[in-house]
Amino acid sequence: MIANSLVALVALIHVYIVVLEMALWDKPLGRRTFGTTAEFAAASKVLAANQGLYNGFLVAGLVWSLWPGGGGESAKLFFLACVIVAGLYGALTVGPRILLVQALPAALALLAVLFL
Repeated sequence: MIANSLVALVALIHVYIVVLEMALWDKPLGRRTFGTTAEFAAASKVLAANQGLYNGFLVAGLVWSLWPGGGGESAKLFFLACVIVAGLYGALTVGPRILLVQALPAALALLAVLFL
């Protein structure tokens, strides 16, 4: 139950990221969240939406892993590992805050899946 709750939390975090990147990128909340200017947000809107789509695939995989008869533990581990790798890469290339927002929750969920 704890592990599934943490996996669901990671999925919900990524739903929020999807919305930020695909719908709110050039809006005040999106610009404030990502620390961008209106000009940069307008110029990079399509790239951000593409990135949001990939985060949506992570959501789909995590939800599928929780679905009865879905991917189960193997899928949870795979998609959580994908989130961790994405978080590590983001922390190295964008900023360390991504470790706390993306990689840490996924790592805790992965540990819970493995050990609880």
